[in-house]
Amino acid sequence: MPEESFLKNRIKSVGIALKGAWLLVCTEGSIQIQAVIALVVTGAGFYFGISPVEWMIQLLAIGLVMGVEGVNTAIEKLSDYVQPEHDPRIGRLKDISAGAVMITSVLASIVGLIIYLPKLF
Repeated sequence: MPEESFLKNRIKSVGIALKGAWLLVCTEGSIQIQAVIALVVTGAGFYFGISPVEWMIQLLAIGLVMGVEGVNTAIEKLSDYVQPEHDPRIGRLKDISAGAVMITSVLASIVGLIIYLPKLF
């Protein structure tokens, strides 16, 4: 059987990634909240006419928070699959990944304040 081409493999990989992103958005409340926040700050960006650099920083912050949230969700789901019963070691892993989401979210919020506070006052 001939090997699939590089391009065909990339297209297949993108399809799988899109499926995963869709599952995340459709099934995870935390991602849904993040998506709403992302839409609100994107709308604010258009309303206030933020600069190209501010757009880049804002989009990077949005992507970082949603990406880390996705990894956190994957860690939680995998942990529950591997160890359905309570295990303090698994709990520690979940706490660490949730902490990473919190750190990223707090810093993204600070970025939002830096961008939008001067435009509000």
